[in-house]
Amino acid sequence: MPKSISIPVTRTRRSAARTSPLYDKQSERDHRELRIDKVGVRGLRFPVQVRDKAHAVQNTVATIGLFVDLPKEFKGTHMSRFVEVLNAHGNVIHVENIRDILVQLQQKLHAATSHVEMEFPYFMSKTAPASGKESLMDYMARFDATASEQDIDFVLTVKANVTTLCPCSKAISARGAHNQRGEVTVQVRFKKPIWIEDLIAIMESSASSELYALLKREDEKAVTERAYDNPVFVEDLVRNVALKLNAHPDVTWYKVEAENQESIHNHNAYACIEKG
Repeated sequence: MPKSISIPVTRTRRSAARTSPLYDKQSERDHRELRIDKVGVRGLRFPVQVRDKAHAVQNTVATIGLFVDLPKEFKGTHMSRFVEVLNAHGNVIHVENIRDILVQLQQKLHAATSHVEMEFPYFMSKTAPASGKESLMDYMARFDATASEQDIDFVLTVKANVTTLCPCSKAISARGAHNQRGEVTVQVRFKKPIWIEDLIAIMESSASSELYALLKREDEKAVTERAYDNPVFVEDLVRNVALKLNAHPDVTWYKVEAENQESIHNHNAYACIEKG
């Protein structure tokens, strides 16, 4: 029988490539001498838990952005590290973890500043004014947090839709008055945490009427008459909200915006007040 021939085993090109370190293109020197203020990832959807005044906690899904500053000498940042930091906190992000996320972004990406933006739908159960029927209303809430060295800046934003009825239209019309849906946006900084529900109550109580997801006929009558008895311009709306925020002991800064989607004009009405 012919003798067997032994063939020496050598590594394939693929296995050699696996053991060789991959070139880090992002860490190349950039010669344009321009620092980038914010670079990172945006549009991440992730489950979050936020505090609920009525039920202790509410589960929702947030659209998240994570950013850091980039020194002028580096060509790029490492995008995967942002997602690594987010997922390191488990399958659900708690609002209380935002400070930890900011610090870990600074450490993992060797950054002086870090930013987290988190926008999510927030739900409240509401009772119709006449029938007592309950339904869920959705609102938009947002957290914007920034860490600069050891300092943390946090801004809470809440948006609510309301009804506004035009005082001028009511004053000059023999029958009725035009009304419209208005969107109110409130941004606040605070000394102690403020409930999202409390900001919503401030906005809704400052309008001609609040909105509901479910209205029976008797409710529609009640809401229509309430708005007619309480006309407000867009200017009145932001002033009403601002007065209530001025009286809040924990609010240190605010910005109030209102935009009415006009029903008889081909444009919207807008007003804004900011407390510096």
